[in-house]
Amino acid sequence: MSNTLVIDRVRANLARLKLRRIGDILEMVMRASEEKSSLVIFDELLEEEVACREQRRVETSVKISGLPFVKGIEEFDFAFQPNLDRQKVMSLFDLTFIRQRGNVIFLGPPGTGKTHLAVSLMLKACQAGMSIYFTTMEDLIGKLKKDHEAGRKGRARGYNKSALVIVDEVGYTPIDRGECNLFFRFIANRYEKASTIITSNKAFSDWTELFQDPIIVTAVLDRLLHHSVVVNIKGPSYRLRGKMEKEEREVSQV
Repeated sequence: MSNTLVIDRVRANLARLKLRRIGDILEMVMRASEEKSSLVIFDELLEEEVACREQRRVETSVKISGLPFVKGIEEFDFAFQPNLDRQKVMSLFDLTFIRQRGNVIFLGPPGTGKTHLAVSLMLKACQAGMSIYFTTMEDLIGKLKKDHEAGRKGRARGYNKSALVIVDEVGYTPIDRGECNLFFRFIANRYEKASTIITSNKAFSDWTELFQDPIIVTAVLDRLLHHSVVVNIKGPSYRLRGKMEKEEREVSQV
């Protein structure tokens, strides 16, 4: 049987098995691997297939997670936030806190990189094969209310079942007593079962303004902080820096 017929049959079987990446690179690898054993060639082809599938899995997970952008920790400018404990932040990227079902809370003024750090952790978790879900506080409250009004408990939804959930922008808008109770139930449902990352522009002492009920504030913080890492960011805004740099460039061009 000629090599052409064998390759055609191999390609057909690869297509049936949905090993698309191997089919794409088969002949190229064979031409470049004349002196390699069949086992080594087979190993290289499988490595390429696995890597391609893993990349597709990550891309799909990121797409459906609701992430507002994709930025890794290598893009974070620690030099712009010299007061930030870099070692403390980087230690989170071994993802031990997720395996221990703990939480992370980023506190700081707007524009200081809280969401960037949270998203970077979520990307790392996704690459490690963990389920992820991103939401803002406003959107989460809307989902919780909708499920509550429809009589659904929401246990099967991403905001409850995912290994890691980010709730961004806690404290930007106040919520009423009923919404506070829904948020407490959300936190209680995930307590010691899965990990949550919170970003907030308010210190814990100011959370009463948001929840309007000191009892609920205490109950929420009790569960959030029991197994948690709190990262305070006290520094300038990246967004303001970008705006000022743009204005300086425009002035210099006049």
